[in-house]
Amino acid sequence: MASFPLLFFAQSLFFLSVFASDSSDVLLLLEKIKPSLQGPSSPENLQLFSWNFSTPLCLWRGLQWTSSAAAGAPLPCHEAAVVSNLSLAADPSLQLLSIRLPASSLAGSIPPEIGDLSSLQSLYLGVNSLSGALPLELGNSPSLSDVDLSGNSLSGALPTSIWNLCDRLVSLRLHDNNLSGPVPDPAVSNSSCDHLHVLDLGANRFEGEFPQFIAGFHGLEELDLGSNTFSGPIPESLAGLGNLERLNLSYNNFTGPLPEAFEQSNFGAAAFRGNSPGLCGPTLGKCGSRSGLSSGAIAGLVIGLTTVAVVLASVSIGWVQGRKRRNRGRSGEEEELEIEGDGNNGGEGKLMVFQGSEHLTLDDVLNATGQVMEKTSYGTVYKAKLADGGTIALRLLREGSCKDAASCSPVIRQLGRARHENLVPLRAFYQGKRGEKLLIYDYLPDRTLHDLLHETRAGRPMLNWARRHKIALGVARGLAYLHAGHQTPIAHGNIRSKNVLVDELFMPRLTEYGLGKLMVPAVADEMVSAAKSDGYKAPELQKMKKCSSRTDVYAFGILLLEILMGKKPGNGSSGGDEDLPSLVKVAVLEETTMEVLDMEILKGMSSPTEDGLVQALKLAMGCCAPVSSVRPDMDEVVKQLEENRPRNRSALCSPADAASETGTP
Repeated sequence: MASFPLLFFAQSLFFLSVFASDSSDVLLLLEKIKPSLQGPSSPENLQLFSWNFSTPLCLWRGLQWTSSAAAGAPLPCHEAAVVSNLSLAADPSLQLLSIRLPASSLAGSIPPEIGDLSSLQSLYLGVNSLSGALPLELGNSPSLSDVDLSGNSLSGALPTSIWNLCDRLVSLRLHDNNLSGPVPDPAVSNSSCDHLHVLDLGANRFEGEFPQFIAGFHGLEELDLGSNTFSGPIPESLAGLGNLERLNLSYNNFTGPLPEAFEQSNFGAAAFRGNSPGLCGPTLGKCGSRSGLSSGAIAGLVIGLTTVAVVLASVSIGWVQGRKRRNRGRSGEEEELEIEGDGNNGGEGKLMVFQGSEHLTLDDVLNATGQVMEKTSYGTVYKAKLADGGTIALRLLREGSCKDAASCSPVIRQLGRARHENLVPLRAFYQGKRGEKLLIYDYLPDRTLHDLLHETRAGRPMLNWARRHKIALGVARGLAYLHAGHQTPIAHGNIRSKNVLVDELFMPRLTEYGLGKLMVPAVADEMVSAAKSDGYKAPELQKMKKCSSRTDVYAFGILLLEILMGKKPGNGSSGGDEDLPSLVKVAVLEETTMEVLDMEILKGMSSPTEDGLVQALKLAMGCCAPVSSVRPDMDEVVKQLEENRPRNRSALCSPADAASETGTP
């Protein structure tokens, strides 16, 4: 045994002497690429551990090799003599053909040396924790055709050089990262990327107008630009992509009519949902006549309880009170809402529209069918179907619950400017002459986090740790944006699982943020009382006016415990609901910490510590610290969650409806 280190040392000297005269892909892999993917402070990665001189080249995990003398044919590692050949690493003719390490707990960055691998065709590093920018050198790779870097934490702009791969690129998947800015045009105009079949830029932070050049990629079969902040019209030329089979432009700020050619397409409304109510056309309903919104235009809607008349007002004389119920055979909560207005630029009241709803007019809410969705102590939420086929959510604030117009307007303007992928955007706000106030949001038919965690009906998707972590991280990012993304921070004030919407890909979106600032003190304090009974209230929070980012952090800690434990939080006094921090403290003292976690979260998990589960529990308890000054801020929470991602995140690649309550993802 004592001779092994000397043998390994001699072996290493032999290989290095061979490489000294002629740099090879093997040396590049060990000296540059492996350390970069590993990360400077991460423990030894089990997948990368096999990349060493004492292991035969064919057993280096996730890699495929070729020989320059074999015309690109893969190294025949199925042959016994080849798979055990320890000296192959010294063959300078061997070149790297592919790197496939999805869901491998990589925690470093994309090395620029990838561009120096002359024969590399495939790069699959999806569902890891890689961070940093995409290197410019990636676009210089001479042979790269398939790239999958989805499900990481890559940030910064998409380098223009990526389109240098156009003449051979087959698929480019960058889904679910933090890439931002506009999508750059190719350096060479009229680049057609003839071989490109899949382009997935969804779930990032890209912005600006639709990248027009993409409509020239005539070989595209899949295009995903969903869950970004693209705006403006969808170009007519997009409908000319005859091979396109899958399209996702949802959850952006696109406006205007869809190209008429989509009339004959197979793309349903799901491909466009979550955009501005101003997006209309085939699959979304006919576009009504739109007359631009003048500065004095007035629109509004007053919806009472189901037994009270629907109050509607006009542009010139305010809203005319009235109520018409049609189709009385329907359920008691669904009714026809008719809005009448003379279209004059006069009258009292004010409609403010925000980004993504620039074309919203009075016509958009005429004859809308309203259905009660939720009632709270401070208002009622309605689902309203517009004449052009679109759907919006209307929150009518209870009479007497709100502050005066002068106090409301600055808060509303601030909320209307908030745009983040983990927030449900406020699209418009109406205040009538009698003081009625109506908030207009996108309608999202997603389940709440509360339902996902606590409902027991059949069809509930499996909530493993990978999916719960994605939800928690998304909520944390949304809160961090509210707290630090504006000149004046926005405190949510009402964080709870019922105010988190979750879509079929487990993307969470926060609702009801900042509403407490609109309420008169008595009503706002009712929200604090409700938070106390439900277990989300920080110890120091007695009045809503004292709500801050620190009290939000406490509520998030409770929410994270709810995600981890699968139990409904409470103050310990109501039946069935429990003081979650106290349960954890008792479990720690009794050394039964793992027993407080939801059993479903542990399924398929080999090491809760390695998968970041224990770290998440510690983070949640830190957020719930009784003393506010020792709680982390949300930026730190986001950082810790990103650094402790689950090792096996492959479940994120399949939609929620692929699993049932008793199935597997």
